[in-house]
Amino acid sequence: MQPWAARSLNKNYMKLLPVKCSFCGKKFYRSVGRINESKKSGWKQFCSPQCLSRLRITKQLLTCANPACGQKFYRKISQIKKVKRSFCSSSCAAVFNNHEYYKNLPPSLCANPLCKKPIPRRRKYCSSAHRINPKKIPEDLHREQIINRIKDFYRKRKRIPVKREMYGIYRTARYLFGTWNNTVKAAGLKPNPVMFSEKQIANDGHICDSVAEKIIDDWLSARKIIHQRNIPYPESPYIADFAINGKLVEFFGLAGEIKEYDEITATKRKICARLKIPLVEIYPRDLFPIENLDRLLSKQLLA
Repeated sequence: MQPWAARSLNKNYMKLLPVKCSFCGKKFYRSVGRINESKKSGWKQFCSPQCLSRLRITKQLLTCANPACGQKFYRKISQIKKVKRSFCSSSCAAVFNNHEYYKNLPPSLCANPLCKKPIPRRRKYCSSAHRINPKKIPEDLHREQIINRIKDFYRKRKRIPVKREMYGIYRTARYLFGTWNNTVKAAGLKPNPVMFSEKQIANDGHICDSVAEKIIDDWLSARKIIHQRNIPYPESPYIADFAINGKLVEFFGLAGEIKEYDEITATKRKICARLKIPLVEIYPRDLFPIENLDRLLSKQLLA
């Protein structure tokens, strides 16, 4: 190639032409050689190194949705979930979501029985001065709280609560009112005849200690099963509810509620096991709310 031809080619190579930036769209000038090289290789063209680096970023610029933060941060587009709000950290998300949750809840009342002032749901007391020791509450307030709890139970479930359902107040109720029956009466209600042993007369004339025992006695009478009432255990001061053909039948109405009652029940079982006397055990769940005596006693008494 002639020298003059090389100089002419070099001039064409160095000629500048306007080009559009692939990132910001700004026009800039670039040599013909670079332009041709980029087109041949399929490269994008940029006006500056900053535009090149920004295009390489695979993240999106977001603003933390927590108003108390407002920090800007980048997050990968593939990690952005389809949610209404984005947060820079889990702590900001917890602060914002807890605030929104408690803001929509109705206010509660101060736990101090002398106050009852409406307060935000997240708090228990309206002030630190109202934090009190429950043991220091006057006795009259204890009585009112127990009575209100029994009344609320009756209003919601339409029945008298038993002791096992009044967890946390039974011992206090016995201390303040003397007995659980007196507690129920103080609430303006009649003690539950199933659990509190009112005297009843069965259809065959037997005197029963509770409605539950009357149900059992009437079931036996209806099927013409000969039975006896209040038969003593051999070699012991304990009394069985029924005796039928050498078998003893007991209604354990307070099982699991009183420690001394459970100890006596265990003693009765040992006596029957030692003397090889069949013992038929009946519990409140066998009578209430659905009577299952047919299923329970048919095999043990009628077999």
